[in-house]
Amino acid sequence: MPCCCGSPVEWRPGNRGRPGDGILRPDRHTRRITVPKRSTPHRLASAGFSGGFTLLELLVALSIFALISAMAYGGLQSIMNQQQQTTARSDRLSDLQKAYRIMQRDLEQVVSRDVRNEFGDRIGAMVGGSGFDGVEFSRAGHPNPAGFLRSEILRVAYVPDQDTLLRRTWRVLDRAQDTEADEQNLVESMSRFTMRFLDQGNTWHERWPPAQVQQGALTLLPLAVEVQLETDDLGTLTWLFRLPQEFIPSALSGSGENPGEGTENPNTGEGGEPAPSEEGERQ
Repeated sequence: MPCCCGSPVEWRPGNRGRPGDGILRPDRHTRRITVPKRSTPHRLASAGFSGGFTLLELLVALSIFALISAMAYGGLQSIMNQQQQTTARSDRLSDLQKAYRIMQRDLEQVVSRDVRNEFGDRIGAMVGGSGFDGVEFSRAGHPNPAGFLRSEILRVAYVPDQDTLLRRTWRVLDRAQDTEADEQNLVESMSRFTMRFLDQGNTWHERWPPAQVQQGALTLLPLAVEVQLETDDLGTLTWLFRLPQEFIPSALSGSGENPGEGTENPNTGEGGEPAPSEEGERQ
């Protein structure tokens, strides 16, 4: 049993001291043992033991944590910037594809229908270039489910306005002076918009109708239209649209059959061979 003072004592089995002493009495015949002294904070500090972190250790730990946080924030910021750029590019391509589909739908339903403008002048079924900024034409396929007193043909125009391509439509074909157009922003951030027209002789023209056939050619339509759209971020886009042609029915007989079909020549026999004459039969 250790002593309260921490000094070595001698103890012999069976020697419990006098009753009430509360101490062990040494004896010269007893065995000598050493009891370690109790540790105090002063003694622990003098021995080099510490119960916390030093200021230098805290500074090093904070520096490492700040460095790791800065690296993690830089990587997160880079990922967020890439996500924003990807989203913006995706939205841009979606808008251009939408503009392409709308223009394709309009041009593939073009019809030979000339109109009158606000001043009463006649305008061809399709006009573009040569003083006309953009292109204007008539197209079919304008549904009328409510049965209003209007035509199912719609007048459409594509006009560049600074850096924006506008799509204009009129609710009537022959316009009055108070007729207003409905505008739609089709393409933004645009620097140039041009069109070319392919005639029946496979020749491209910057204007339509061509100069040599401008008189009396209000209902003339090109074979194809080429659209060049120059943007600030994607460069130059070239779209080629093939236009429908008017159906010209062929000459048919009164019965609805081609001549020579469904009738037999009396001078021919079966299989198209000439029938024998009466003189040949007599011989």
